[in-house]
Amino acid sequence: MKTDKMFLGCMGILAMSMTFMSCSSDNDDPNPGTTTAYQWSTDGGFKACDHILFTDDGKEAPKGTVIGNGDQNFVFKGTQTLERGTYTLKGWVYVADGSTLTIPAGTVIKGDKETKATIIVEPGGKLIANGTAAEPIVFTSEAAAGSRKPGDWGGVILCGKAPNNNGVLAQQIEGGPRTKHGGNDAQDCSGSLQYVRIEFAGYPFEKDKEINGLTFGSVGAGTTIDHVQVSYSNDDSFEWFGGTVNCKHLIAFRGWDDDFDTDNGFAGNVQYALSVRDSRIADASQSNGFESDNNASGSTAEPYTTAHFSYVTFLGPKTFDASFANTADYINGNGLNPENGSSMGLFQAAMHIRRNSRLNVEKTLAIGWPVGLILDNEKGNTQGAATNGLMSLKGVTFVGMDIVGSDFNKVYKDELYDYVSKTTDPTKKSFSSTFFQLAANQNTVIGSWMARTWSGIASILALSNEYPGIGAFPDGQDWTTGWANFDPQNTQY
Repeated sequence: MKTDKMFLGCMGILAMSMTFMSCSSDNDDPNPGTTTAYQWSTDGGFKACDHILFTDDGKEAPKGTVIGNGDQNFVFKGTQTLERGTYTLKGWVYVADGSTLTIPAGTVIKGDKETKATIIVEPGGKLIANGTAAEPIVFTSEAAAGSRKPGDWGGVILCGKAPNNNGVLAQQIEGGPRTKHGGNDAQDCSGSLQYVRIEFAGYPFEKDKEINGLTFGSVGAGTTIDHVQVSYSNDDSFEWFGGTVNCKHLIAFRGWDDDFDTDNGFAGNVQYALSVRDSRIADASQSNGFESDNNASGSTAEPYTTAHFSYVTFLGPKTFDASFANTADYINGNGLNPENGSSMGLFQAAMHIRRNSRLNVEKTLAIGWPVGLILDNEKGNTQGAATNGLMSLKGVTFVGMDIVGSDFNKVYKDELYDYVSKTTDPTKKSFSSTFFQLAANQNTVIGSWMARTWSGIASILALSNEYPGIGAFPDGQDWTTGWANFDPQNTQY
């Protein structure tokens, strides 16, 4: 286990951030020590500026409340600390190489739907967004309370110079932005996100090309990610493409597709993570807790995806819904379908590990999914990696699964599947089920389940106390107090 080997963060940047936040100034310029004159240039054909604040109609305004000039693509090339307040984010705002944007605790940033508002930190750029438990930083929808939907704006994207298995600056980040990522610096720093909420993100650039709630592209271990909640994302809640960043205290709340998606050689450690599903929201690709690939083709490209997840809780669609049915009629969005090209589908597995991934999972609790585990050998040799000890699933408890394991994507049968002959043996359990229940793995299967009543964090902690020592709250301590929000739809901002 690597549960004690967590990140050190960007100490120099954090110290600088705290200096900015602790000092007051009468200067109207949000960049103390610099001129208020806006310095314009171009970057890759896009307008670029050393200031980031504007009026609603795109005019220069050092005290403005709009982030970005309103263009679909705007490049920020400077160092700026916002004042605490409420802002509107417009367009795709790139934080360029060598630039730093600092957001103080208690700030609310509302994403503009029309411009698919997104913050994209490019390799060498930094986003410092350090809230507190009492004053989190919130990225959310501009829609009024009661009218918000997944995909109301783009999302937050961090890109860096850590390794991936696709090459140096060779991989374009998912979702449509121009940014390419990757390098050879495992300790690279893209900034710090602490006590941050990201709500109703995931606007699709094109059909089936949504931006995730929080996307990592080759982000290095010098970056601090701690206490971050993604709610009602229109795609994955969290997705890592390569990189070595370590993360703690993550919440994926009622997302559309997968909760934690790992690709392209992600090798970081993630501790204490919670997933809670809405039983009426699932993606056409089949929604999972974990989805993990080495890469899209399942090749042997290195570094392999070897991330370590420990102390994770997956509360699947049956956890709080006694009437749940994994059918298209039942999974209808319940009024939250944004009708923006994203397609509804079904729920699949707590863990779908495929395409040569070597994901490692320990001390984890998963409740109420159609399938517990899929070790998918359609591309690559994930099952071989499991057999040869190149990945591990240890100390994991499955509760109330319809079936423990399946060997094939979108097949809900616990039967052995032969990928060479393309035949199924219904007299034998799936490889996935058999591997999970090997005595050496010290995993547990509890078949029966009675749905509980949803009452926010109280119901989550009550469940956790029934399974001590594992999951997101192994000691029963609530690390969500003050900053997390399990009803963002009705919060007034």
